[in-house]
Amino acid sequence: MNESASSSKIGLAPDGSATPALTDWPVRPWLLAGLLGLAGLLIHLVNPGQEDVPWRIAAVTFLAFGSLAAAFTIERERWREPAIFALAAGLVMAGLAWRAVQYSAYLPDAPYGFAAGMVATGLALPLFQAGFHRRRLATSYAEIYGHVWTDAISVAGALAFTGLSWLVLALLAELFHLLRIDLLRELMDEGAFGWTFSGLAAGAALGTIRNQLKVLATMQALMLLVASLLAVPLAAGLVLFLLATALSGPQVLWDATRSATPLLLACAAGAYVLANAIVRQTDEAMTHSRVMCLAGWVLAALILPLAVFAALSMGLRLQQYGLAPERLWGLATIIVACACGVGYWVALARGRLPRRQGGRPEGESWPAYLRTATFHSGLGVCALALLLALPVLDFGAIATRNQLSRLESGRVEPEAFDYAALRWDFGEAGREALRRLARSDDKRIAELAEAAQAQTRRYSPPFGETAPARTDFDLRVQPEDASLRKQVLQHLAGNPWACEKRCVALDLGPGAGGMRRVAIVQESGYYIALLSPDGSGVREPDAAPPANELREDSVVEIRDVPTPYIFIDGKRLPQPVASPRDSAAGPLEGGASSR
Repeated sequence: MNESASSSKIGLAPDGSATPALTDWPVRPWLLAGLLGLAGLLIHLVNPGQEDVPWRIAAVTFLAFGSLAAAFTIERERWREPAIFALAAGLVMAGLAWRAVQYSAYLPDAPYGFAAGMVATGLALPLFQAGFHRRRLATSYAEIYGHVWTDAISVAGALAFTGLSWLVLALLAELFHLLRIDLLRELMDEGAFGWTFSGLAAGAALGTIRNQLKVLATMQALMLLVASLLAVPLAAGLVLFLLATALSGPQVLWDATRSATPLLLACAAGAYVLANAIVRQTDEAMTHSRVMCLAGWVLAALILPLAVFAALSMGLRLQQYGLAPERLWGLATIIVACACGVGYWVALARGRLPRRQGGRPEGESWPAYLRTATFHSGLGVCALALLLALPVLDFGAIATRNQLSRLESGRVEPEAFDYAALRWDFGEAGREALRRLARSDDKRIAELAEAAQAQTRRYSPPFGETAPARTDFDLRVQPEDASLRKQVLQHLAGNPWACEKRCVALDLGPGAGGMRRVAIVQESGYYIALLSPDGSGVREPDAAPPANELREDSVVEIRDVPTPYIFIDGKRLPQPVASPRDSAAGPLEGGASSR
């Protein structure tokens, strides 16, 4: 990279590091306050009821992202290019928001796509501010780096000022309320005022902060110093963690938690940020502390091992449960982490520790190669995030094909297959596959698929977690009756949400049509079901509010006071137990089960 290509546009921070070119523009606070205030008012006018109407959500998203992009890029003598960038950012995000709302019933990963668009837009902002659209790979890394940190400081300062502005407004409203003047109170309850006031406050703060060049440079130096200090304990902790994992085996991670993959990726992301905080934008700006330099080197080197462990964890999940849309997004994140880790290893191998004579470095150093790798990885992530955000890859269809192949090949037994996941988590491709399974020649598969189709709400565990089998429930039947236990277990197999931790089934006697009235009691409350001999049945409509704690040794009983109530450890539940003639039966939310 040619870091001298725009040296005339780079200032110096108190530590001698390069900062992006920002000019003191007195009109900026007023301009940004008006821009964001108007955007806030239009947001309220477009969607005053905060309805999930596709065109309204798209318009709100366009106003929000377009105005923010303009606020961060507009300069005194430069408005055409920022206007085009703001328009493009607003249109892209508006399109993603419209798609997420319009096709939410058909897409399994609409929120992920919108989040990927936000990542692409967030990475494109400092690239545009540094002039990447004109200079391409010759763009100054120092400028990009400076814009990242100044943008982060500006956002934090604007949010803090907006919150304080609302606090001051609330205090003034209460003060005038003492005089029976409630104008401010009434204004604060108006949506139009709230959106406009927040936009005005945020814009004024953003414009003021970006005019304070010396303050920005000082805050950037302070934040980088704090991040550098955090890098030392993080590097030491990650080294000890990886050594302990190598000695005990990675299986310890999988046994200890099911969240190993996100934890490892979060550690890799932290190592990435803190390593760059130490490397800074130039060798001259780097700290002279050998301990911190070593910590930066270690953190850069640890990104790849952490990403590899995350990949192993994900591979174990895929081997057990196969693909799912959210796992494909996790795979994309792991690929990015591995690519960054490999790039950093190459940079560390090519470079060497800087040798200084008279305070200036000699030759290429590992930090210089690391900056180049960071620049290229940022470009790659921005492009990949935009690709994933656009409707190019259908993760629902990909995951559905994988799951069907597992079922058809016999790797998954029909009883262990998660049909509910196809119904709720795989989008339209999953529901179409479920309809085909319901017409399967295998009677057992067809019955289970039909039961999943009949569900009106998803009560089964997230995809990849095995639904409780009939013997997995911590169930107590009162009075103990073998035939009743069998009925209740068959019922719970189709409605596992009714006994998430432990539950008690109380026999309330015979019901209409030869069915049995049973109260299913758990910590979250209870409901009464009319069960047929095969465990299917209907649910009586009235259910109790949350119950008391239900322990293994809890005493659950019915007392007449004089109306029958259920008691747990002597504490009455608020809902009385209605007699069969007091309530009409309604269908169970989870559908009848024949399992």
